[in-house]
Amino acid sequence: MKQLSFVKQYLMKPRSVGAILPSSKYLANKMMEGIDFNRATCIVEFGPGTGIFTDALLSRRKKNTKLILFETNQEFCAILKEKYQNEANLYIYHASAECIEEHLLHHDIQSVDYIVSGLPFASLPSHVSTQILHQTKRYLKNNGQFITFQYTLFRKKFIGKFFRNIRTKRVFRNVPPAYVLFCTP
Repeated sequence: MKQLSFVKQYLMKPRSVGAILPSSKYLANKMMEGIDFNRATCIVEFGPGTGIFTDALLSRRKKNTKLILFETNQEFCAILKEKYQNEANLYIYHASAECIEEHLLHHDIQSVDYIVSGLPFASLPSHVSTQILHQTKRYLKNNGQFITFQYTLFRKKFIGKFFRNIRTKRVFRNVPPAYVLFCTP
């Protein structure tokens, strides 16, 4: 059911959905490698889709760690809200990652430990990517980390304008294979 919904959304909005299938558990596990769940008090996720990374975050986080999701696709947002309706300290917004400031301030959060992203930066307009990455850098703690995956390294140099250090790992067990970028300010 979830995969059919994902395919349908991709066919309707390929630039914003970014892939025809949800990410694999192997990609999700690789993304989680950069997170110290013992010290994290707030994690933000951009573009959770149907919740592959969200599942991994929820299964590893401490119960008092806040998890804030930003999803622009209305159908995906509805799936997430139903799927996670009983999760404590989980907040789901049908909003762009560009709106992070408004929602963090609503929760009286000044900075976050990690931002995990499933956004397809290669297909987003440059001004949108710039705004999202500017806000990401602004709200990450000094020792925080931005973790994203991309299908190509086409936008790595662009992302590097916002982050001093970027470590890259390749995940072949995903359709298509992907690169995980671990970015620190």
